[in-house]
Amino acid sequence: MTTPPVRPGAGRPRASSRETLAEAASELFLERGFAATSVADITTRAGVSRSSFFNYFASKSDILWAGLDERIEALVVALDAAPVEGGDAAVAARIRDVVAGVGADFAPDPLALGIVHATAMGIVDELEREAAVRRARIARAVAAHARAAGADRIRADVVGAAWGGAVLAAIEAWAQEGAGRTALAPFLDRAADAVSTAIGGAAEGEVSQLRVVVQAAAFEQTLAFYRDVVGMPQAEAYEADGGARVAILAAGRATLEIANPAQVEFIDRVETDGDAPSDRIRLAFQVADADAAATRLAEAGADVEARPRVTPWNSRNARLRGPAGLQLTLFQELDPH
Repeated sequence: MTTPPVRPGAGRPRASSRETLAEAASELFLERGFAATSVADITTRAGVSRSSFFNYFASKSDILWAGLDERIEALVVALDAAPVEGGDAAVAARIRDVVAGVGADFAPDPLALGIVHATAMGIVDELEREAAVRRARIARAVAAHARAAGADRIRADVVGAAWGGAVLAAIEAWAQEGAGRTALAPFLDRAADAVSTAIGGAAEGEVSQLRVVVQAAAFEQTLAFYRDVVGMPQAEAYEADGGARVAILAAGRATLEIANPAQVEFIDRVETDGDAPSDRIRLAFQVADADAAATRLAEAGADVEARPRVTPWNSRNARLRGPAGLQLTLFQELDPH
């Protein structure tokens, strides 16, 4: 980790009264609705004075957002203090480290409860409006750091908007999945992966694209299988003299996985019980539903070498043999909890 994680600020009033107020407010929002609950109702339920309420919160809305606001404030400070040297990859790694700190020890709070019960509390519009404010605050901080590191204004603003959206999307997904059952950190990590893929900040090097070239005698059949059945959109196509044809299919993010023989044997045992050894080159496609994809490919003529199964690293993998003799792995990343 290149930058210390974000931690909420110290020096605030003791947490017990604040937590009591937050708990009382959450109960009342559920019982009566947000609009029908007054500050006086909250302080009466909590057994504290009105002045004590305003020691902790500026308004009813702040009860929902106070925990996240502390972390956003710390994020802003951390990004402002972070070094700005290095290329795009170094900048992206620093931003990711700081954003990851938002999820450190983030316990379920009124915001998570409000997201799950927004309709019952009558705060759907309130949440949307206030979430936009927090997205913008994160976006400004990230964009400022990116500009300080040398990014032009458009790229910096796009990067900032992506990270602002990622943090709020992760919090909403965490709440909906049951914030008390799992940590926020894995959801932030998944959101960060999405940002890295979308803006191309995951890695830096001389190679800007990985392209696998496959010779296929049955050109039309092979093209239809990978384009229409596997689901890889056709990006380009060309023809030349003598019947020469080529089609280039888009496959999302491309990586090159290099494994030694021991790793290959291990993967073969995990994916196939060792009875369908890997070719020297095997294509792996990440899909949303490995079972459905494997069924679809098999119905289109692929040979199933190993049916979908859960791996020790919490993915669901299947292995097939497709047109042009290509060995395929389908893998679905499962939820972290």
